[in-house]
Amino acid sequence: MGGMRKKKSWKDMTPGQRRTAIVAGVLEFALMLAAQRSITNTPPERIRGSKAFWRAASFINFFGPVGYFLVGRRRGTVTQASSR
Repeated sequence: MGGMRKKKSWKDMTPGQRRTAIVAGVLEFALMLAAQRSITNTPPERIRGSKAFWRAASFINFFGPVGYFLVGRRRGTVTQASSR
């Protein structure tokens, strides 16, 4: 097949490519962990949609946690009726 390349295995990678893969994996894991902590610590009224949806979505590669931080969290403060 013409343009199809075989997926590189770990042993086929240069040391620089290996470092890049490790750094990318660590960053992706840290971003997912930050999203999970945020979902846990954020009140439901500050999250667009359900916590269960965003918790599941945050496990989808890089896009889930980024989507949560950009779309899933409501910005600003939640206004509450003041008692006078």
